[in-house]
Amino acid sequence: AGMVQVELHKVSAPERRTTARALGQRLAEIFFPDDPLHQFKNQSLARKLVLALQYFFPIFHWGSNYSLRLLRSDAVAGLTIASLAIPQGISYAKLANLPPIIGLYSSFVPPLIYALLGSSRDLAVGPVSIASLVMGSMLREAVAPEQQPILYLQLAFTATFFAGVFQASLGFLRLGFIVDFLSKATLTGFMGGAAVIVSLQQLKGLLGIVHFTTHMGFVDVMASVVRRHSEWQWQTIVMGVAFLAILLGTRQISARNPRLFWVSAAAPLTSVIASTIISYLCRGHGISIIGDLPRGVNPPSMNMLVFSGSYVALAVKTGIMTGILSLTEGIAVGRTFASINNYNVDGNKEMMAIGVMNMAGSCASCYVTTGSFSRSAVNYSAGCRTAVSNIVMASAVLVTLLFLMPLFHYTPNVILSAIIITAVAGLIDVRGAAKLWKVDKLDFCACVAAFLGVLLVSVQVGLSIAVGISLFKILLQVTRPNTVVMGLVPGTQSYRSMAQYREAVRVPPFLVVGVESAIYFANSTYLVERIMRYLREEEERAAKANLCGVRCIVLDMSGESDRHCKLN
Repeated sequence: AGMVQVELHKVSAPERRTTARALGQRLAEIFFPDDPLHQFKNQSLARKLVLALQYFFPIFHWGSNYSLRLLRSDAVAGLTIASLAIPQGISYAKLANLPPIIGLYSSFVPPLIYALLGSSRDLAVGPVSIASLVMGSMLREAVAPEQQPILYLQLAFTATFFAGVFQASLGFLRLGFIVDFLSKATLTGFMGGAAVIVSLQQLKGLLGIVHFTTHMGFVDVMASVVRRHSEWQWQTIVMGVAFLAILLGTRQISARNPRLFWVSAAAPLTSVIASTIISYLCRGHGISIIGDLPRGVNPPSMNMLVFSGSYVALAVKTGIMTGILSLTEGIAVGRTFASINNYNVDGNKEMMAIGVMNMAGSCASCYVTTGSFSRSAVNYSAGCRTAVSNIVMASAVLVTLLFLMPLFHYTPNVILSAIIITAVAGLIDVRGAAKLWKVDKLDFCACVAAFLGVLLVSVQVGLSIAVGISLFKILLQVTRPNTVVMGLVPGTQSYRSMAQYREAVRVPPFLVVGVESAIYFANSTYLVERIMRYLREEEERAAKANLCGVRCIVLDMSGESDRHCKLN
């Protein structure tokens, strides 16, 4: 047999770099992986100015190619989501313990700002249920909106301002990866628990209860419902159950046939109109109504921002909490539809856009807003092509604010509760939780822990549990990397995990161990202990089979990226 000639390849030493250069390159890889300044290279000054304008204001990038055909599609989509945004805006403001008109204000100014700064074509901006719930529950712990409505409103606007500052800072400092620390599993549990809490809170409106608990826990809410059974209004219950059934039914119709998306999109506004007519005809029969809503555009609220006093810490904490949640939802929704339509969304630019939108909104009587999944889904289904659909939606809200506000006087509060329950029902992802159980039991436990934390304690505790579990799982994966004993696959020169490849065989007297992640100081001791355990088990197996023991340990470190790593 002829000798197989082995070809040797020399590995060159890495290029020598100064400390400053090495640090600069490493920081650039961490914070600027997409190299956002590459488009400015070798360009004239005038061209650089144009590119900078397009970078910070994406509307100038796609606006030059805008056409009447695109406007037609965006106009239809904008009017469609306006029919959903108007009733949802009023409902979500109620969820945050704010005057209903604040929800409409928040559906007018923020979408206009996002249309200028946002990079997503499909994102429909406005108030969302989870951020509204968190803001309402956190502020209510210190200030009762019924007793101190002005102070409560000041704290809501101030919290919105700090949420915007926090969001814009993350984007400007290129720290968007922090939001990714909230894993899908913990978010599934948190969103599900929050959706249940939101729905239970709406029992006050559905049953017509006047004196309801201010606590958010499952036990407290159900106890309040039972204790206040004497306040139940049968007229309110009949109307609430009927419209809730209609709203949930139209949702199922649209889910089964996507072409009928407009059925669920138009259902909330249609329900508001129908219930308002019924309430007007049955006035004086125990059905609670919204009452007078002020007519006109957003009044300035910069003078209502509070930056001193005993409540500033609460406003900052509330702002950061709602900022994280709204940012997570907005970016997740934007990325989802961007992947469907095959275009890219810059996460850091989105953070700056949402942050600036909330900072400006806090000065125009708006509270925390972001991209809504339900409205964005309707926007996409209605055929939107650009962010102009947000401008059309804001224009429809403007017309409502200027001319149609008196029509909402007899709108019953029960229909707002039905709209909220319908909107948050989609956040309870039972199939997602079941899939977690099949794929990763640890992820499922994290999901359940976040769910129970929200349901049994509070929304803030649930969010803290979600963040804590996410960070713990990251630390667990870093400090306890996966290791496998590898064997030779017969007929090949490939070594694979013996647990996955049953045909793989050991190669005495070698013990081949694969380390499936990078090695750090934090996991080096664990790896040494785990390898020694493999060695002991292999020695015991060899002794029982009268085979030679292990003489050499081979480490497969193909998962290691740091060329300077070593085991102590």
